[in-house]
Amino acid sequence: MAQIKALVITGYGTNCEMEMAYACRYAGASCDIVHLSDIIGGTHSIHDYHFLNLAGGFLDGDDLGSAQVESVRIKHARIISSGKTLFEEIMGFIENGKIILGVCNGFQALVKTGLLPGNPFGRRRVSLTFNDSAKFEDRWVTLAVNQKSPCIFTRSIERLFLPVRHGEGKFICDNDETLKEIKDKDLGTLYYADDAFNPTLEYPYNPNGSIESIAGICDETGRIFGLMPHPEACTHKTNHPCWTRMENMPEKGEGMALFDNAIQYLKNIV
Repeated sequence: MAQIKALVITGYGTNCEMEMAYACRYAGASCDIVHLSDIIGGTHSIHDYHFLNLAGGFLDGDDLGSAQVESVRIKHARIISSGKTLFEEIMGFIENGKIILGVCNGFQALVKTGLLPGNPFGRRRVSLTFNDSAKFEDRWVTLAVNQKSPCIFTRSIERLFLPVRHGEGKFICDNDETLKEIKDKDLGTLYYADDAFNPTLEYPYNPNGSIESIAGICDETGRIFGLMPHPEACTHKTNHPCWTRMENMPEKGEGMALFDNAIQYLKNIV
């Protein structure tokens, strides 16, 4: 069986690359952390990997809006070795059946480049804007998983408990038609939920005021997935805020289920 190779892109304010790489390795992949400038410079190619990870952080200090500058880089920076834009390279990566995960800042980059929700790729139709609370939210949230979603990362998962830490996490759409498409095609994958795991707009269960309680979405293939909560921040039971008070807690943190699903999916196709 071929070794699954994961890539975590870092640079320009990313700060969760170490946790992301750890999660990929814990799930059974080999993983490299590579600065975006080395991708653009042509010394590393995304096509040498199966799993592309866009980690969280504070890209460019969130100037002009979270991941806004990063989206411009992705769409317009040209790879020295190929002459193609990074966006064009990513489109080829997707067409080859590979997978992409964007968390927090990475999710913001995916929506602002138009990689999510796609249809067509490259057109921005959704975004993540300032929290309704008008403050940075750093808390753990309960998440309900859409069982009908095509997302390969959430298969057989019903619920999650993960941390969020963002100032611009409110999910919005450009119009009602886009929201209807997301709902009709079950592209809405994760929802902020109450203690009974019912999607809710109530604060602080929904920490940012996201419409329809949406915390994460995928594209129609289910192979591109973005979410605001941080699965890489819950890879071991000791990451859980109540781990000293809960009995029989599994060794693996709940966030690992997403990475385990990703690597298992790739093992079945590579």
